Amino acid sequence: MSHHVESMLDTYPKDLGTIDKQALAACIEACFECAQTCTACADACLSEDMVAELTKCIRTNLDCADICETTGRILSRHTGYDANITRAVLEACQTACKACADECEQHAQMHEHCRVCAEACRRCERACADLLAALG
Repeated sequence: MSHHVESMLDTYPKDLGTIDKQALAACIEACFECAQTCTACADACLSEDMVAELTKCIRTNLDCADICETTGRILSRHTGYDANITRAVLEACQTACKACADECEQHAQMHEHCRVCAEACRRCERACADLLAALG
């Protein structure tokens, strides 16, 4: 777990309420890691000789990266917190990560970057599910 994510949560000047700080930190970290991994996987796909066969994978990677990045940023903000927005964003992120992992797993035996990406997507998918469960 990133020391910086937890440190920033600890420095928040107001009470974070009943939110599970560990689940929140884990989810923020997983979102940013997944965003970076998906971006790198899309770039690697573009360098493959069979790039035309990876069009859906590239698109899914980029969509997932955008959604994960946005989710990580939203989860990092606490002032004026709206639980409905947080839940909706977490559900969208979980859905995007599942779709991207499913797509990358289809290419994982041929492309190592897809295998690594699928693993990061599954971690983020689980972190979103864990935080959603903690939110109740």
